[in-house]
Amino acid sequence: MKTSPWQPIPERRPARVQLDREQIIDAALRISDAEGIDAVSTRRVAAEFGTGPSSLYAHVSNKDELLRLMFDRICGEIQLPPHEPDRWQEQIKELMLHTHEILQAHNDLAQVALAMIPTGPNALRASEWMFALAIKGGLPPHYGSWAIERIFLYVTADAYENSIWRAQMRHLEQTKEQVEQEVRAELKEYFAGLPDDRFPYLRAHPDAMTSGTVQERFEWGLDLLIDGLSRYVVK
Repeated sequence: MKTSPWQPIPERRPARVQLDREQIIDAALRISDAEGIDAVSTRRVAAEFGTGPSSLYAHVSNKDELLRLMFDRICGEIQLPPHEPDRWQEQIKELMLHTHEILQAHNDLAQVALAMIPTGPNALRASEWMFALAIKGGLPPHYGSWAIERIFLYVTADAYENSIWRAQMRHLEQTKEQVEQEVRAELKEYFAGLPDDRFPYLRAHPDAMTSGTVQERFEWGLDLLIDGLSRYVVK
């Protein structure tokens, strides 16, 4: 029998949103890539699915866990080629340059690795690759372990610092090149104007103090770290 037009329509509860952890990580990464990790919260992610934060708690316990999962997800983007022990230092540099690019492609997510030790499956996969390569190249295991930690810290810290610069560039509506040129010019003028009796070398070499691009300086520092490992190789 059809419902009469004057009878109230029975309430219908909306279908429950079916979520899984991967969907949650996907949504959180979209937010982080666009706005940074400060914009990520369980409430904000839940809103992407039209639901409340409690619907996420079966999959992630809090924001800290979500950030760790997000970081491990991007570690899965790292490509690990077959080992070439004869060129282990070159391979480590190639891996770190590749990792640096990935970190920079995800806004300020590198900050997560500065506050915790990445131990997710994808991060461990990259650590295992680098650790094994260092040992095959002749480094004692404890130095191989230290090399992973120190070099990765340098790479993540640099990527995070670059994310701060990019945020400033967006605010100023300037390109990376424009900002670098302006900062270089301002610093050069500043160094050249320092009191000669107190800072004679800084004043005399403003060009040297402001030379090189951000990327050139990053790669030079990476070379310093990796080349220094050769002194610890056991032959």
